[in-house]
Formats: sequence, C-alpha cells, structure tokens
Amino acid sequence: MTRTEYSWLLPSAMVAAPELYDPEPAGGRAVRTDARGRPRRTVRDWIVDLVAFLFSVFLALVVIGESSRINGDGAGVVRFDEVVGLLSCCSVWLRRRLPVPLAVALSVLSVFSPAVAGPLLVALFTIAVHRPFPTVAAVGVTGLGLGLVQPFVRPDPGTTVLASIVVGFVILLLVTCWGMLVRSQRQLYVALRERARRAETEAELRAQQAQRLAREAIAREMHDVLAHRLTLLSVHAGALEFRPDAPPAEVARAAGVIRDSAHDALQDLRQIIGVLRAPGDGGSDDRPQPTLATLGPLVAESRDAGMTVRLDNTIGEPAEMSAVLGRTVYRIAQEGLTNARKHAPGAEVTVSVSGTPGDGVTVSVGNPAPGRPVTPVPGSGQGLIGLAERATLAGGRLEHGATEDGGFRISAWLPWAV
Repeated sequence: MTRTEYSWLLPSAMVAAPELYDPEPAGGRAVRTDARGRPRRTVRDWIVDLVAFLFSVFLALVVIGESSRINGDGAGVVRFDEVVGLLSCCSVWLRRRLPVPLAVALSVLSVFSPAVAGPLLVALFTIAVHRPFPTVAAVGVTGLGLGLVQPFVRPDPGTTVLASIVVGFVILLLVTCWGMLVRSQRQLYVALRERARRAETEAELRAQQAQRLAREAIAREMHDVLAHRLTLLSVHAGALEFRPDAPPAEVARAAGVIRDSAHDALQDLRQIIGVLRAPGDGGSDDRPQPTLATLGPLVAESRDAGMTVRLDNTIGEPAEMSAVLGRTVYRIAQEGLTNARKHAPGAEVTVSVSGTPGDGVTVSVGNPAPGRPVTPVPGSGQGLIGLAERATLAGGRLEHGATEDGGFRISAWLPWAV
C-alpha cells in the first residue's frame, strides 16, 4: 500500500505537505514500513493509542458498574454491556485504519449499550483530527441523531430524558470541537513551516541577487580602473614605437610610466579577484576607495604620462562631500581623461568641478579636436554607459558628445545634499 492510499491516517495538511511531518523527509532514509508496505507506528503513536485504550476501558468500567447497580448482579443487560464494552475498547486499536466505519458502528452500538461511550468519543475525536470537515459533520450528525434515540432505548432512572439528551449532545460537541481545534493547529503549524521555508528561499534568492549586483558593480569598477591603466600603457608603447630615436631620458621616462601602470593594473586585478573569491569579506589590506581628495593625484598621474591637463576645482573642502558623491566625481573625471588619452592624444584636457551643498555638483571633462592623425585605440564604449548609470543611481544626469570644434565633452550634474 502506498503513502497516498494510506493518507486517510493523516490530517489533510500532512497529506498536502508530508515532508513537514516525516521524521526522515525526502532526501534521507525511507520511512519504515511493515510487511504490507504500510508505515510503522512510532513510539508516540503507540503511547497515544495506549492512552486512548485505557481511557476507553476506564469509562466502560464506570458505565458497567453503574449498569450493575441499576439492573442488579447477573442481569443479562450487564453481561451484554460487558461484552460490548470489551469489544468496543479493543476496536480502539483500529481507529487509525478504519476511523469512519468504526465511528459509525460505535454510534449504532451506543444506542443499545452506554458502555460504548468511551470508544465512541475516541473515534469521533480521531475523525475530527484526521478528516476534513464534511466527513466530520456527517459522522457528527449521525452520532447526534442516534444519541437522541439512546435515552429512550436505555433510559437512566436517575436522569430525565431531556437531561440525557443535552448532556450527550454537549459531550459529543465538545469532543468534536476539540479534535477540529487540534487539526487547525496542525494545519497552522504546517503553514508556518512552509512560510518559514519560503522565506528562507526568498532570502537566499535576494542574497544571490545582491551578490550578482555586487559582481556587476565590481565589473564596472574593473573597467573604469583598468581602462585608465591600460590606455597609459598603449599611449606610451605607441610613442616608443613611432619615436625609436627619442632621447634616452624620454625613453626611460616612458618605460617607467609603463612599468608603474602595469604594476598598478596588476594590483587592481589582484584586489578584484580577491573580492570575487570572497564577496563581502574585507581585509585590513583593502585599498581605499577614490574620493574628491584623490582627484589631484589622478590629474598629476595623467600629466606624468605626457598629457596636458588643466584642473579647475572650486570646491575648497573635499571632506564636506560624501564618499559616494566624491567617488562618482572621481570616476567621471577618470573616464574623461581615459577617453581623451585614447582619442585625442596631445590635446589639452580641461577638468572642471564646481558646486555647493544644496545646488549640486557640476563635473565636466572636455578636449578640442586632436591636432594630428590619431591611431585608433580599441574600446567597447561601456565606460560612458557605466558613467550614465552611475550618475542616474546618484540622482543626477550625464551628457556626452562631440563639440562644434570637433572635440569631445562629458558633462554631469550630481545632487549634493546639505
């Protein structure tokens, strides 16, 4: 017998989500079964069944004792109650396998013998816990209907018929409601477990998405940084190629710039690879992020590479600017210098930064048309796209394009909170 065929032993919530109730769910060891393929009872199941059996026996003994007092010793009615009570108590062990037939049969027997009261209550409680509401309602109505007949067939001399009917109705109703409450609590437990599992899955997906976004941000940073370094290598290597007769001092200076740029690019690659290997782990040797205060060294580095750069920075206190805003300004200036070095070597580049808190920051990098033919330097154009995304995320805007004199200009405005 498969688990589906045996599912009437379980609450509907357990059937719908059996993995939440299995002590060894899917992926672990298989659930132990008997020779017929049915799941074996656990220790808890045996304890519950034993308590239900003892409760039925106790209640049956009380009823049989009361019947002996009313009908006298040796009466046939007492013997009938003893036999029916014994069989009904033993039938409690079948409540997991045949709950509905057992409850209906005990309801019919309760009309003729009150000794069935204990097993009947156990059977009704089992159905209320393990079966859906329509089945519970049908069996409950059947039990209540037969309970109306029982006081007339086996009247109690010490109690009126109306009192017997009311007491029986209240007891059956309480037992049924108690079982339905247990069932609802189990279903709530399953729902909470499923919600917790879903929340864990969603949290894991959000973490993966955050990691992916972080990796994309690292990739953009890698493009911005390495493009700046590698263009220095390309420019100076090209100068050495086209001017093999340059003075030794210039050759040595160009070789030094190439060496320093290659070393810096290698360090940047090592840092990026370290971050990709352990996302979110920051070591004590992490290099500081660029800010507006490092804009001067960036311009000086470009001048050392042979570029003519004019810096016009009217912001007197870079520390007043947030680190994120300063880093964005730095990246815009860096990308503008990189593009000028690629496409307009020898042209003067103007970098201007101005603004005040509340009015925002204006950053522009422009250069005129190159004065001589330029050997094309390969590029993907992703740097400007990344700058536009960076400016948009900061709440600003960025524009770029050719000027009327054939040059190129990058202009951006970024908000600066007070």
